[in-house]
Amino acid sequence: MNARSLLPTLSATLLIAACSNLGLGGPITAEAPLAPTKGNAAAGTVKFTEVDGGVLIDASVTGLSPGKHGFHIHEKGDCSAPDGTSAGGHFNPSGKPHGDPAKGERHLGDMPMLVADANGNAKLGTILEGLTISGKGNIVGLGVIVHAAPDDFKTQPTGNSGARVACGVIARPK
Repeated sequence: MNARSLLPTLSATLLIAACSNLGLGGPITAEAPLAPTKGNAAAGTVKFTEVDGGVLIDASVTGLSPGKHGFHIHEKGDCSAPDGTSAGGHFNPSGKPHGDPAKGERHLGDMPMLVADANGNAKLGTILEGLTISGKGNIVGLGVIVHAAPDDFKTQPTGNSGARVACGVIARPK
């Protein structure tokens, strides 16, 4: 899904969110502020909005090396380890193999690659099927990890994405 095809979904989501601020109801949302792991500078925010059949993911990350970076939802909402390993492995409640979210079977926590520009900034807007914020496949309380290297979408169970450069915990707004 390219950015142009996602624009109507993002526009609708923003409109619904604006209505919710007026007390007219709105989407179910969550957010994960990303903080750098020890020795790294990556930081940002990942916003999650429940949509029909999945979750809209809107990520904005800075402080990355230019290029591709593995990006996953992890099984534990714990960023206490200096290297982010306390977040555990990829969120995979259905026991599927690691894979590319655009090409069939995958961990539910496998997300598309983050691609940082020459200044180390990356943005991603995508919808992932099978995730929820309020039901089965609930991601609230889980971790989000940005990796140093690209995800090869083949190596099991991690994608060979290298060190964890940022970590965040998914939480509902208060």
